[in-house]
Formats: sequence, structure tokens, C-alpha cells
Amino acid sequence: MKLLKKTAVYLLIISFLIAHAFQASASTEERKLTILFTHDLHDHFLSGKTEINGKTAQTGGYARIKTVIDMQREEKENCILVDGGDYSMGTLFQAIFTDYAPELRVLGQMGYDATTFGNHEFDFKDSGLSKHLNAAKNSGNILPRIVTSNIGFPESNKMTDSLKDLKQAMSDYGVKEYAILERGGIKIGVFGLTGKDAADCAPVTEVVFNDIFKSAKDTAEKLKNKEKVDLIVCLSHSGTSKELSDSEDEQLARRVPEIDVIISGHTHTTLNKPIISGRTIIGSCGEYGNYLGIMDIIQEPDGRWKLQAYQLKPIDGSIEENSEIAKTAEIFKSIVQQKYLNKYGMKFDEVLAKASFSFIPASEIGREHKEEPLGNLLADGYIHSVRQAEGDNYEPVTVAIVTAGVMRGSFVKGDITVADAFAASSLGIGADGAPGYPLISLYLTGRELRDLCEVDASISTIMSSAQLYMSGLSFTFNPNRLILNRVTGMYLQGPDGALEKAENSKLYRVVTGLYNAQMLSVVAEKSFGLLSIVPKTKEGTPITDFEGQIIHNIADGYGNEVKEWLSLAQYLKSFYKVDGTPGIPEYYNKTHDRKIVDDNKKTSAILAKPNSFAVKVYIGCAAVLLFAAFVIYLLAVRRKAGKRTGLDTCENRD
Repeated sequence: MKLLKKTAVYLLIISFLIAHAFQASASTEERKLTILFTHDLHDHFLSGKTEINGKTAQTGGYARIKTVIDMQREEKENCILVDGGDYSMGTLFQAIFTDYAPELRVLGQMGYDATTFGNHEFDFKDSGLSKHLNAAKNSGNILPRIVTSNIGFPESNKMTDSLKDLKQAMSDYGVKEYAILERGGIKIGVFGLTGKDAADCAPVTEVVFNDIFKSAKDTAEKLKNKEKVDLIVCLSHSGTSKELSDSEDEQLARRVPEIDVIISGHTHTTLNKPIISGRTIIGSCGEYGNYLGIMDIIQEPDGRWKLQAYQLKPIDGSIEENSEIAKTAEIFKSIVQQKYLNKYGMKFDEVLAKASFSFIPASEIGREHKEEPLGNLLADGYIHSVRQAEGDNYEPVTVAIVTAGVMRGSFVKGDITVADAFAASSLGIGADGAPGYPLISLYLTGRELRDLCEVDASISTIMSSAQLYMSGLSFTFNPNRLILNRVTGMYLQGPDGALEKAENSKLYRVVTGLYNAQMLSVVAEKSFGLLSIVPKTKEGTPITDFEGQIIHNIADGYGNEVKEWLSLAQYLKSFYKVDGTPGIPEYYNKTHDRKIVDDNKKTSAILAKPNSFAVKVYIGCAAVLLFAAFVIYLLAVRRKAGKRTGLDTCENRD
């Protein structure tokens, strides 16, 4: 009887342990989550073109992304879908950003749970973002949550009307510090950040960008201790970089280790393998919706999360388009045509020109420090359109400037449409309230033109978006020389390639975009005050109102602003026709000594012909070396004297 009782007890215990083991196993199975993510979509509603093995292929497009999202949701039980910011600005769809908010509405239709603000959401100023949020809210559509933990506002008595409107619009939309999502019993805290570099790239907003590390720390603490979440996900528009000192999201993971997952936007980085920093997983899937990020994670016994699988799913032509999203894109496309393009007499899919070769991909622009034919094409287009716009009143332009930072798209072999031209130079807004930065006329001295070349040679190594592509100048620089002393030669370059020396004190007419013109005045700050570039009027007066220098199209009879993208479109249409379509000349398939890199590492080449800054540095270094040599000499003399004194003492004792 006792044996039977003991056996029953043992069986009961074993049954309990087995049941508990199965329950624990089931619980572990339930504690899995798939994070689907994008960032830096930049209004790429439609598929783009890329070149693979010499052939043109389709890539991206929201209708195809939606198909993959639906497949993942069918395959996996617990999924969230999030975006890391810069969902707007980059294609013609941004033309209706303020009045129709197509971006947020389509993200809602696609089932996004949350997104955050990148720097480009502020491109149309605070008033533009206010209208955008209001338009989205008033649409009545399902919308994604917007989370931001480090955007703030000054005190009420210090706020402008546009800031007050934005604060109210954010409140009405429901923008929050964080959002709580639940999937399969998993409580997920999602919050957003706009990083330091991203904040620096949003100069037209008046909002306050608070320190990302403190903001993240405070928010993570609330999510963990107040909300009792199981998982913390940060939508960080900060980015990663090869150098840890520039890799904001890696720094974030180190300083706020409570974050489980960081979706990293802003730098357009494509991480084929995630970065694991401590116990934080950092994922990044590139730009323009060319990939959908898929991250599978599983909860460990201590409550933290471990990566189970990670994939960047290519969005290509093999994926069938979701019909509902495709239909939505077509509706917004027709609105763009009616509300924006009709003003310029152009059609969305109108073919402007044909290319018999491909240019550098958009993702590679500015990464290598050298002359780029695509930059030459845009800069030459500026001069062409100004000549056309001013007609008989045209005053010759000496130099046109394009920066890598405003070159947002590229061209592959084949037809180039109006939509392609806009995407190549899509940023900003003009004084007319219409999308697209306008061209600005200003004047610089010959000396300042040389400093401009030094900006490219020195500053762009620190800030790649500052790399310059210029028409009308030819300069040589040696990257091995002292910073701010790398330019070894600069000449004005005529359309026929003829070179001419610039006069230091003479004023030369320069054309560039509004954003670039405004940024020229901050060169002194970036160069520690050692370079001076002061944009001036024709009379030599420093410019304080750049919008007052906008170039208008006198020839069109309406006086429309000459937009950056429009100047490119007009230039493409001007080329010689082949079979009825303008063809891009072979001239733009190669370089033309506009930027010459002299990689001479000889000491004579590095030290020759120093400028005033270099002379001061060399004198300073020489002074330090002489002082060090003098100190060493004194120490040696003292040491020698000490030894002699010691010897004398010994001799006296003897």
C-alpha cells in the first residue's frame, strides 16, 4: 500500500514537472516577435530603376512592399511594422505633402504601427509640417502612430505663431513620447528619436532637439518601470557610421543599454548583418524602400531578447504589386499632376531625354572624393536655365555649385522622365510655397572661390554632404596636405575648357540652390573661422535675405521661380534629338578636370606653397619642437651636472 502511495506521488510529481516543462516550452514559443521595418522611404511610392549586371531592373515601390508585409504576417504570428523616419521628401509625391499628406495616409493603409520624425519632415518649415499633420488627421484615414521623445518647444512666451501651430497640430494628431503595442501577450514600448546630425540637417525648424541620450534614458526608464513593457524598441533617426565616434546609434546602444532593439535611420545604411552592441540589436535596411527589414527575436529567461533571424528582403520586380496600394498611389499621382506639374507644363511620366549609359547610383553620391559627371550635369543645367530664364537680360554666370547633399537620385541607361529629374534634385521649398529649392544669384570674390574649393577639399572629408560639384571652375588638391591647405591650384574654366586665373578681389557671379546659398555663410564655423565666404549682391553688399536673390523665369511670362529640378529638366530637353528624343551627350560619361586629385605623398609636395594658415601651423609646430629640444637640452645639462657633482663628492670622501 505504501509502495502504491509513493508510486502515485512520484507519478504526480513527474506529471507536474512534464506539464510545467510543456507549459514553459509553450510560453517560450509565444515569446517570439517579428519586427518588420523601413526607414528613409523618402516618398518613393512607385518602383524605381536600378542597373544590375548591365540591365535595368525595378526596385522598391509601396505596392510591392505591402505584398511582402502581408506574406510575413500570414507566416508569422506576432508582427509589428515600424518606420525610422524621413518617410517624406524625395519624389514628386512631396508636392502634395502639406495639403494631402499622402505619406502618412499610405503608411496607415499599409498597416504601419508607428513612425518617427526625420529631419526631412521639417523641410517645408514648421508651418508645412503643421499642415501635413492636420491634412492627415482630417482625412479620416487610419494613420500610424508618431512617436518622438526628444523634440520639444520653448516656453509659450518665446514661441512663434508657426511653432504654436505645430505644437497644436502634433497634439491633435496624437504625437506622443512613446506608444505601447501588444502582440501575443508581449507588451512592446516603442519610442522615437531625431539624432544630433539629423537635427543639424533641419535648419529651417524652430523646434528644440533635446539630447538624445538623456531623452532615451528617461523614456526607457518610463517604459521599463512605469509601463512594465517586455520589450523596448527605439525608432532612431540618428544612424550608424564606420567610425564609432560618428555612429550615433552605436553610442546610443552603449549609453542606454535598456533598449532592446534600435531601428536605425538617417544615414541610409544597409546592414546585411545587424550590429549587436551589448544586448541591443541595431537594424538598418537602406533607403527608398528597396528592402524590407525583417528581424525575428526571442525572449531569453532573464527577460532580455536575442536575435533569432535577420533578413533584408529585396523589393524587386519579381514581387506582385498589392492592387489597393497601387490604386492609392495612382490617385495621389493624378493629384500631383493637377496641383503641381500642370503649372510647369510637364507630365509625370513625360520622357525628357534618353541616356546611353548609367550614372553613379544615388547611394554612392559623395562617398568618393572626386569629380562626378552627374554633378557636372546638374551644375551645367543651372547655367543653361538661368540663361534661358533671363533672356536678353542674362548676365554671364561664372560658377554654378551643386552639393552632394542635395543630389537625391540618379539616372540609369534608358528613358529619363520628369519624375526622374525631380527625384534627382527634389529637396526644399521656395518663397512661392511650391516644392523644390529655387536657384539663387550671388557674388563671390576670386579669393572666396578658392576658399570654396578648399571647402570641398577639406570640409567635405568631415561632412560628405558638403562635397561640391561645380561648373566654371577647375581646381587641384592634394588630400595628403594639411587640412584647409589642400588646394594647390584653381582656375576659372570656360565652356570650351580654356583656363583663366581668377582675380582675388574681383566679384564673380555664382548660381546655386537656396539651401546651398544659406549654408555658404556657415563655412566660417565649420572651418573654425579660417575660411571666409560671404555671399554678396552685385554691388558687393553681404546678403541677409537670400529669398530676395531668387532667380525668376522672365521668359515664361509668369515669373515662376527657377527650381533646381526644373533647371535639370529643361537642360535635358535641350540636348540634340536622336530618333525624336533628346540624348544625353557622351560628354557626361566622363570627367573634365573640374576636380583633380593629386595623391602625391612626397614631403616636397605636401609642404610646398603653404597658405597663411599652414604657415602659422608650421611655425607653431616648429616653435613647439624648438621648445621641446630646449627642454631636453636643459635636462641633459642638469643630468650631466648632477653626475659631475656626485663624482666630486666621492673624490672628496677619498
